[in-house]
Amino acid sequence: MWIKHALRWLAISCAVVGVMSMLACSHVAKQDVKETRAVESSFFAEWRHFTLPGKTATVYDFARKDGRDTLTAKAGVSASMMRRDVNIAATKLDTVNFSWQIPELIAGADLAERDLDDSPVRIVLTFEGDKSKFSAKNAMLSELAQVMTGEPMPYATLMYVWCNKRQAGSVVINPRTDRIRSVVVESGSKNLRQWLDYQRDIRADFEKAFGEAPGNLISVGIMTDSDNTKTQAVAAYGKVFFGEKPL
Repeated sequence: MWIKHALRWLAISCAVVGVMSMLACSHVAKQDVKETRAVESSFFAEWRHFTLPGKTATVYDFARKDGRDTLTAKAGVSASMMRRDVNIAATKLDTVNFSWQIPELIAGADLAERDLDDSPVRIVLTFEGDKSKFSAKNAMLSELAQVMTGEPMPYATLMYVWCNKRQAGSVVINPRTDRIRSVVVESGSKNLRQWLDYQRDIRADFEKAFGEAPGNLISVGIMTDSDNTKTQAVAAYGKVFFGEKPL
């Protein structure tokens, strides 16, 4: 019997590590000072680099690119997060504006497959909510996340992603937990190597993805990861705005 419990614990622990790689903006390992680079841009100065246990860190750096202040990302079989905590009441949620540019897609990546769940670009928003609604699995993941990282799993995480094949507007449920859902805002290779600017209605996207109204917004993250596909990825991100004002 103890073997079954041990195997179950190991399986759930592995799931937590996978979830952590997707939720690095909300429950992460302690900030790795050695991996954190000083960000020169005044806009990105409040963002912090967080790493994940057992994962090689994606390299983030500030650059002036095509007349824009950008945060560049270089992933080499890696996953880590640039994150900023926010506090926006649900009643005041408006739009989120962001931009990105990538030279190539990640070959073989598939957001719906747990062993292929990589994306060259992600904007990651996390929300408060009633965690008593968690399934038994999600409650266990949250408890283990608390033990392993010091922070519980947030109630909900909404991502904006670039998908290899799914149409823009599609919603992809994370293969490890249904508390992470992605809205595809770009698909395929048509718009590679050019700046793409987006304005998204947070409330409408959250309701479409989760079927309920959002809670308070508690963090925003930028993430480029290639650890599952064991590949390389490069990206550049522009400033992130909520409503008319930058963070």
